[in-house]
Amino acid sequence: MTNILVAKPRVSLKKQSVMALIGAGAAVLLPQLFHAIGVLSGTGAALGAAFLPMYLPVVLVGLLAGPLAGAAAGLIAPLASFAISGMPTAAVLPVIAAEVFACGLFAGLFRNVKMPVALKVLAVLCLAKVCRAAATLLLVYVVGSEAVAISSIWMSAVQSLPGILLQLVLVPLAVFYAENRK
Repeated sequence: MTNILVAKPRVSLKKQSVMALIGAGAAVLLPQLFHAIGVLSGTGAALGAAFLPMYLPVVLVGLLAGPLAGAAAGLIAPLASFAISGMPTAAVLPVIAAEVFACGLFAGLFRNVKMPVALKVLAVLCLAKVCRAAATLLLVYVVGSEAVAISSIWMSAVQSLPGILLQLVLVPLAVFYAENRK
């Protein structure tokens, strides 16, 4: 049986912490840029929903630093963004937080798996969408929230296709650069 894991150097806790904070910061700033462009272009928040700018740095942190750093960045980013800008809105914050947290966690878990980075990214984003769907169903059927609709599960998946494609291109390039810059 072939080994499905690749031995990658261990990342120190200090470096993981720094990378998580930088990733979370980027995950707060990038959506602001996309929303500003959306306001100027008249598309509003649609660019953020389409291109998933918050997810990009979180997935990158997970793939480069591991599951702890990825999950931390994924949890901090939506909470900090909400505290600073009110985005995502309170109604969808739990759903977005679950999805972005899952992006970082799963990216970190895939860090040492022997497969092309683009496939890792695709798997991470699919698993994150499943977590988003679970969070939505939990909010609607267990908590009784009327602020989130079941139809948002499918709408989110379709609406984010440009962002998924963007990440399938940018994340492998960034990982290649980070791992081969010496």
